[in-house]
Amino acid sequence: MTSPSIALITDSTCDIPAEWIKQYDITVVPLSIIFGDQVYQDGVDMTAEQFYERLPGEANHPTTSQPAPKAFLKAYQQAAANGASEILVITISSAMSGTIQSARNAAEESPIPVYVMDGKNNSMGLGWQVITAARAREAGAGLQEMISAAESVQKNMVYYISLDTIDYLSKGGRIADAARFLGSVLNIKPLIFVKAHNGTVGASIPARSRKSAIEGLYKEFFHHIDVNLPLHITVLHNNALQEARDLAERVRQEYNPKELFISIVSPVLGVHTGPRALALCGYAEG
Repeated sequence: MTSPSIALITDSTCDIPAEWIKQYDITVVPLSIIFGDQVYQDGVDMTAEQFYERLPGEANHPTTSQPAPKAFLKAYQQAAANGASEILVITISSAMSGTIQSARNAAEESPIPVYVMDGKNNSMGLGWQVITAARAREAGAGLQEMISAAESVQKNMVYYISLDTIDYLSKGGRIADAARFLGSVLNIKPLIFVKAHNGTVGASIPARSRKSAIEGLYKEFFHHIDVNLPLHITVLHNNALQEARDLAERVRQEYNPKELFISIVSPVLGVHTGPRALALCGYAEG
């Protein structure tokens, strides 16, 4: 049983599987997805599958909203009530969302000390950091050791995303630099990546077809990760499960990672990346 003395909190962009959220006693504060005047809490009022089924038919592009400070404060108060003496919060990149500011604002009113860490990533680029911190806690680590463990994973994170269309990238706004880089090229499958050192998004070599896009994703990811070390990898998808399964099987056969699983991407991120995106995200132990 995990000791409750250090509570671990993240946000709903982490894409950690539900069974691990429960196993490692991680609290998830949801962001919101907004369709017109309808507001849904990510993972609470709307599942990722429901979102991706709805997205292509929407005339008005949905938007997203960070949690209010009171949502984090409620999580802090609950952690204290459950017996925690301090809290570690790891959030989506501050370059992508204002979520971290809500967490920091709430920390000023928390009944127990709170350390807020910028995950400088999203999806399982964030999730792997949270899981690593949780495993450190389970092994008896204190707060600083949990932070150090998460930071070590953060700096080694490799995360490449192949988009099926540029349309949602252009609409989203959060990754405008990558969109501008690709904007003059028509009918392409963009390939983007998250820069581990600052949590911003860059553009890599796009492709013309779905097949070549997935191949490019695969090659770029494994070009940037040390395959001679134990690997922890997630295959991420925006409602493209069969292709994710095929990709995961190829990874398993060719690299035999220490950990490998498939996860669907949060709607909050899907607003910007669109349906049928595929990604490889992970790190080498070092």
